[in-house]
This record gives sequence, C-alpha cells and structure tokens, in this order.
Amino acid sequence: MSNTTGIVGISRRALLMGAASVGAAAIAGQAAAQTALDEIISAPRRGNWDDQFDAQVSRVASAVLSNTPMLDANNLFNMQQAIAQYQMIVANGGWPMVQPAAALRIGANDPVIPALRQRLMISGDLGREAGMSTAFDSYVEGAIKRFQARHGLPEDGVLGEFTVKALNVSADVRLNQLNTNLVRLQSMSGDLGRRYVVVNIPAAYIEAVENNRVVLRNTAVVGRIDRQSPVLNSKIYQVILNPYWTAPRSIIQKDIMPLMRKDPTYLTRNAIRLFDGNGNEVAPETVDWNAEKAPNLMFRQDPGKINAMSSTKIDFHNEHAVYMHDTPQQGLFNKLMRFESSGCVRVQNVRDLVTWLLKETPGWSRQEIERVIASRVNNPVKLAEEVPVYFTYITAWSARDNIVQFRDDIYQKDGDAQLALQTNIGVEPIVGSLEEDLLPQ
Repeated sequence: MSNTTGIVGISRRALLMGAASVGAAAIAGQAAAQTALDEIISAPRRGNWDDQFDAQVSRVASAVLSNTPMLDANNLFNMQQAIAQYQMIVANGGWPMVQPAAALRIGANDPVIPALRQRLMISGDLGREAGMSTAFDSYVEGAIKRFQARHGLPEDGVLGEFTVKALNVSADVRLNQLNTNLVRLQSMSGDLGRRYVVVNIPAAYIEAVENNRVVLRNTAVVGRIDRQSPVLNSKIYQVILNPYWTAPRSIIQKDIMPLMRKDPTYLTRNAIRLFDGNGNEVAPETVDWNAEKAPNLMFRQDPGKINAMSSTKIDFHNEHAVYMHDTPQQGLFNKLMRFESSGCVRVQNVRDLVTWLLKETPGWSRQEIERVIASRVNNPVKLAEEVPVYFTYITAWSARDNIVQFRDDIYQKDGDAQLALQTNIGVEPIVGSLEEDLLPQ
C-alpha cells in the first residue's frame, strides 16, 4: 500500500515538468539539490534575531487553510504535484534530521538551528531569503508555525517534542504517505452531494461542505486506537435535541459494571436509569453487580447537562451504531491528542453544525434550536433532506497548490510505524470512560 511507484495515474515526466514550470523557484529551494544547498548555506549571515522581523512571516500559518473541501476532485492534481515535488526531494537526498537538546523558541541561539533552517527550506516552509545562522529568529518562528499548521500541531512557533518528531519523519516516508493517501482520495472523487459532512478521523476535525465550499470546520474527538471510529458513508437523517443516552452492551460490560462495584451510587449520580424489556424501571440495588455478565437491562441516561451527549445527537444509518454528538467536557477539544472516544465523534460548537444541517428544515432557526435545548425536553428532528456524511481516514492531502497537509497515522494504517507519532509518545490510556464522553466518577 505504501509503494512509491505505479500509483499516480499520469506521466511522471509530465508531472515533473509541470511542477517545475509552475513553481521552479519554490522547488529549487524546496527540493534542494546540493548546489542549491551550498548556495543557501553560504548566504550572508544575519545578526540578532530581532533585526530580522517580518510581519508577513509571523502570519504565514494562516495561509495553510483553504475553503476548498479536502475531498474536492481538483485536489487530486495538487496531490500529484506534491508527489512529484517529494520525489525530487527524495532524489536529492531528503532533508537533515533535527536533534535539539531542549525545546527552542524565538530568541534562542543554538548550533542545531542551521540544520533546522535547511530542513524547513527543503519542505518549503522557510524562504531562502532567511539565510543560514544559529539564531531562532522571526523567520524561523514563522516557518515553524507554518510547518505546525500543515501537520495539525498547535501553532506556537516552539520547537517542542511533537514538532521535532514530525520534522524528523524522512522524506521518503512522507512520499509513501502521499501515495497511500492519493489512492484513498481517488476512491472518494465522485459526486459527494450538494451538501455533505466529512469527518477526517486522523485529523480529528469535521468539514461541512455546501456547493463545493467549506462553510464550517469543527474540531472533533474521535475513537481511540482500541475503539476506533469506522470509515463509512451514510446520510444524516435526524438531529436529536436533548437526547437520551443509551449505553451500548459493550460499555455496560467493560465500564459500568466495574464502576458500580466501586461506587454503588454511580448510576444515580449520573442520572442513568435501568429498564427491563417491558419498559419497567429497575432499582440499581436489585442488580448483582459482581456477576460475570451484565444484566439484560437498558441503561438510559436522562437529558441534561451531564448527559454523555449533552445537548445534541446527530444520527445517520450505519452498522457500527456510531453517531456524532455534543459533550459536557468541552476541554477535550483543546487537547492535541483528540483520540479518546469509544468510536463515536464528539463535535465542538455542535450547535453551529446543527443549525447548518437544519437550515433547510422549516421551523428550525437557530433561535428555535436554542429554545428547545434550554427546555431540557427530548426532541427528535427529522431533516427535510438527508445530508450525506463521510467518515474518512486521510493522513495526507493538499487543498492548495504547494501546501501539503500531513496528520498522525493514529490507527497505524499507512504502513510505517514512525507515522503513528502520538501513539509512539507513550500516552497514558483513558481509564473508566463511557460511550461517548467521560462521565463524572
């Protein structure tokens, strides 16, 4: 799957010539043939970091985003250009490793910075005019922010652990990643619909697309590696305001049973009630929580602020019984590693997405949505027209010319272990979590 040859459907020679003609100056700096590197290295040294300030450099990360949908068919050409560019980088020896002794930021002076500059020049994040020096100046900070934006990292301009790991993924591995994802994008290049939603699992974000333009982007929390969010195509048919949450059997067995052994008040504190097959409520104290198997009962949480889905659930048909929803734990969206659910997808600013989904359903203005949510009364709303939804696994794409985005291969599907950067960091697993949000314990 990660083979670097035979995947691109057009002539390599044509691609190389096209890439060269479109961006000859950029490629000369990015591909960095040895003569070009010599020229860069011998450029006049600058003085202190603060006499190189360029306001445009500090804003360069904002240019990474695009209103073009990730799955737009035109992006296939951008990907093919990127593959040609990375082939040239690999052919010219790739880029150097960067091994700082500690995190570096603007104002630092360190012997590793010339290698960092060279690395960023080759990938096109740093212009040649920045020259070579040991100073971590505004040029380097702007280039680091651009690199971080392209790799889904916090744009703090600091050379920290995750940024270093992403920098040190070799060019040939990135080339393989591009080829792997070109195949995935080609499989999604048909007519996706006038309005549709894309969940990119490794990027942990959501695009709402209308008339071939991204109208909303929402940060997401997706499934962790042992409870993965599935790749699927479906249609959103319903939004539930103030939903009940019904615990899946697997969650009852794996999570709720052990929690009830430790704390018999857990269900009551979390407004979770038990019902038998006839709809009769069952008292928790009548259940043997030490039994090997969970009781054959429905575990249902009432609507409210502590509900696992909080204000909203977004339903679509699928065999995996997953859905999208709100969460009472909004702080999760601020985390770098947003792979913490049991397969469903938590949506930041979900009410914006719901307003967009229901805008063609009569009677459901933003004001009415907010009014119903405030009532705390369960209210399912059928969409007037179902909206396609696509759960995808895309770890590399290019929605703008010469701007390539990479993401962590969190589920290790790209064929190279070093691409699962966050998995390799040694992150502690979440303990005692329920589907879908972590309820108070």
